[in-house]
Amino acid sequence: PERPTLGNTDYAFEMAISNIRYGEGVTKEIGMDLQNLGAKRVCLMTDKNLSKLPPVNAVLNSLAKYGINFQMYDNVRVEPTDQSFLDAIQFAKKGEFDAYVAVGGGSVMDTCKAANLYAASPSSEFLDYVNAPIGKGKPVTVPLKPLIAVPTTSGTGSETTGVAIFDFKELKVKTGIASRAIKPTLGIIDPLHTLSMPERIVANSGFDVLCHALESYTALPYNERSPCPSNPISRPAYQGSNPVSDVWALHALRIVAKYLKRAIRNPEDHEARANMHLASAFAGIGFGNAGVHLCHGMSYPISGLVKTYKPKDYNVDHSLVPHGLSVVLTSPAVFAFTAQIHPERHLEAAEILGADIRTARIKDAGLILADTLRKFLFDLNVDDGLAAIGYSKADIPALVKGTLPQERVTKLSPRPQTEEDLSALFEASMKLY
Repeated sequence: PERPTLGNTDYAFEMAISNIRYGEGVTKEIGMDLQNLGAKRVCLMTDKNLSKLPPVNAVLNSLAKYGINFQMYDNVRVEPTDQSFLDAIQFAKKGEFDAYVAVGGGSVMDTCKAANLYAASPSSEFLDYVNAPIGKGKPVTVPLKPLIAVPTTSGTGSETTGVAIFDFKELKVKTGIASRAIKPTLGIIDPLHTLSMPERIVANSGFDVLCHALESYTALPYNERSPCPSNPISRPAYQGSNPVSDVWALHALRIVAKYLKRAIRNPEDHEARANMHLASAFAGIGFGNAGVHLCHGMSYPISGLVKTYKPKDYNVDHSLVPHGLSVVLTSPAVFAFTAQIHPERHLEAAEILGADIRTARIKDAGLILADTLRKFLFDLNVDDGLAAIGYSKADIPALVKGTLPQERVTKLSPRPQTEEDLSALFEASMKLY
């Protein structure tokens, strides 16, 4: 007989993560890994900026040393779009590769995951695998080729997750593809690569780690998420907070609290940068299995509707709001809002980030966490809210409209939200200090 469920909520959670290998200089092993896989035609993906930097050089040296036959695609767009994904997919289909290597930040790893997926499923339409309600959100049933991910930022944790995010230009909103089937085979976490990151990239990618940890720790618990899948293939990767993800999220948060400011302030601080690189993967293991919620859901239109903002330290020819920045700017407002549910988790997070909670009242958890985040951002001279990156009150309806299709993440908020709530959250995020 069917197990009766309260309102048909899920009863199980699943832990899925890529293999990860960590060590200073470990990139030199990649040629051997490809040999071990028997790879004959390898696709190496990166972006134009990185193609001239030491991380890509280290990969190229290893491929040459072990005689690996490869083709390089360095046309990945920073903050990818549906069109930039399609270009990479075209390259992958033509190349008939038997393995992929992605060297870069989230943009490169996500583009490579998409290229691997659609090359393996050549008869699929692009929207088949894109998250509903924008795409069809079909489950992936085709076998993919091995993908080795070499992260060069300490942010997205994309080397451990089955998620690929892009800007859907026509709707001016970010969306993505989420399936355990697209996660990399192996993440090579080499802290040497963090030494080529400019200061603002360290900051913005670190904010992404911060929000990954906070959002997955405060997400709706897995056994309160509905519907309960009728088949395990349809259990989402983002399944709600659970005891395994909690461990990784809290641990990542502790590392961020200890090392992020140091990593930003001193590029020579190898210990801080190496620890942030690891924290990024830890947070990836957490949110890759729990999911993120409102900071991310609201960040997608903040990135997608960008007007003229060009961030410092990003060498790009188009306006963009770096992903970590778009996520963190709403965090004080979001956690003040969600703290009604599980205030003790919000208070615990505030304490890890440095708040003195000895005399705190549990009902003030949201305000305490919001203030702690504001102080953190102020100390790192982050732009003063959405107004500082070009938005005004007049943009709020469009921002809300862009958040509504992000059900995959917004439904994981522990506290349900109306359109009015979202408007108020965007308004509260216009100015932080």
